[in-house]
Amino acid sequence: MPSLDTAPARPQITKVLIANRGEIAVRVIRAARDSGRLSVAVYADQDRDAMHSKLADEAYALEGSTSAETYLSIEKILSVARRSGADAVHPGYGFLAENADFARAVQAAGLVWIGPSPEAIEALGDKVTARAVAEKVGAPLAPGTPGPVSGADEVVAFAQQVGLPIAIKAAYGGGGRGLKVARELDEVAELFESATREAITAFGRGECFVEKYLDKPRHVETQCLADADGNVVVVSTRDCSLQRRHQKLVEEAPAPFLTDEQNRILYDASKAILREVGYVGAGTCEFLIGADGTISFLEVNTRLQVEHPVSEEVTGIDLVREQFRLAEGGTLDYDDPTPVGHSIEFRINGEDPGRNFLPQPGRIHQFKTFGGPGIRLDSGVTAGDSVSGAFDSLLGKLIVTGRNRAEALERARRALDEFEVAGMPTVLPFHRKVVRDPAFTAEDGRFGVFTRWIETDFDNDIPPWDGELESPENAEPRHTVVVEVSGKRLEVSLPDRIAVAPTKIGRPAAVPPSRRSHAPTVSAGASGDAVKAPMQATIVKVAVADGQQVVKGDLVVVLEAMKMEQPIQAHKDGVIGAINADPGTTVSAGHQLLTIS
Repeated sequence: MPSLDTAPARPQITKVLIANRGEIAVRVIRAARDSGRLSVAVYADQDRDAMHSKLADEAYALEGSTSAETYLSIEKILSVARRSGADAVHPGYGFLAENADFARAVQAAGLVWIGPSPEAIEALGDKVTARAVAEKVGAPLAPGTPGPVSGADEVVAFAQQVGLPIAIKAAYGGGGRGLKVARELDEVAELFESATREAITAFGRGECFVEKYLDKPRHVETQCLADADGNVVVVSTRDCSLQRRHQKLVEEAPAPFLTDEQNRILYDASKAILREVGYVGAGTCEFLIGADGTISFLEVNTRLQVEHPVSEEVTGIDLVREQFRLAEGGTLDYDDPTPVGHSIEFRINGEDPGRNFLPQPGRIHQFKTFGGPGIRLDSGVTAGDSVSGAFDSLLGKLIVTGRNRAEALERARRALDEFEVAGMPTVLPFHRKVVRDPAFTAEDGRFGVFTRWIETDFDNDIPPWDGELESPENAEPRHTVVVEVSGKRLEVSLPDRIAVAPTKIGRPAAVPPSRRSHAPTVSAGASGDAVKAPMQATIVKVAVADGQQVVKGDLVVVLEAMKMEQPIQAHKDGVIGAINADPGTTVSAGHQLLTIS
């Protein structure tokens, strides 16, 4: 008799669209190629020649230059999926990765969503409901508001009830964006506004909640995988305590200097939280561990993390390929792996550690890589690329692995010393210094770093970058021509310098921007009476008015670059004048914002 089995066929992923950019898009493209799948990239105007656009089997323009116009446009991304014939979407991290509406739209279009269900994203991607889930399953928690707050007054009331410091957090955010720590009551209103603005810019939603902030905590997390049958595996723990502005710089696996009991609590709480919401795919449960050893649940990232490679290196598990397999309905046929060795990841960001990690967009003149035992580089750029201020500052990641933590640190010192990037500042000088700092190396067994260690305890004697910064090139003028290939009509976009547009017949083609090696040096930000933009940035807020009296340290302007707000403060006492700063406009490095005289 014919089979009466009507169980639905498991989906098969043959062509995956990566709804992201940079190094994570490159990482997913390579995993697709390794597993015999085709890849589709999407790109903003300034990413037309980016590495991910070149490596994918196909690449499609999103026709825009901002996040909102491109990588946050659900309609444009789904249009590319239809035109390319992709049967699955991988969101990467950031942008739409934790957007439940995007996940639903992907599924409604008949595509495989490589991630947890929209319902799981809503339950855990919203930090407020995630706290409720954690409380239900008995995970350790710090005091917090039961839901998003209505305004700064409610934040002040909470602070008066539980005491300072408090953390104001974007309910739908992650990656340190939309997170502000208030240590004084009189700064609550400004920090609440800043957190809300950052959240809207990065995630499209500005709701914030508040919780008690643990002083000098470690940031420890669990990399998890879960399948549709309810199996949950903790791949490894990670320590991510080395941060600036609440964004990670260095991560390692497994998390060192934890007791067996602390590990048990982390594993048990993580599995219970993910099982409670029927989680499927890769996810990370994050916790804070206070100086007294107290553990407090922080959040769940319902996506792949930037730091996932260190867990891969100590277990041999390819997490992206596991995401593919779980999205196809695969099951976890193994238990929690036992980590072998130790792995440390160093994020290579386009920031100047000698100027308080100021983001600096620019052009990469040299990107000298390295080799040797235990070395891995996950990069989204190469020499000649321009790094735009429109997106985040991550250029790539150096991952170093050894038999133990001591050997990983030894190899890291060598690899970091060999790594060279020219043309723009990077955080490499910080990494070279921190791998020799006793607080981090902990040869005496005392791990001295915590989430604000860089701001409060690190001896930052790194000199400011003294190179000559070349601004990222403006997009060349382009035009469209119609060609016919094998009888098929195609529209082709060309730079004007390659072929003159029809409307410009008789005129010379546009000359590409000059690539002088001696571009003007970026202003230090303030000299004499002038207050200047220290980098290419968007003006978010002007906090003063003409004629206003200010004192040194007062907030005057808020800029936004590489998805992070940069407050500009008065460099001296005086009176504000000559304001030339309109919120919403983008200014170049060195632009005079106002004067203080």
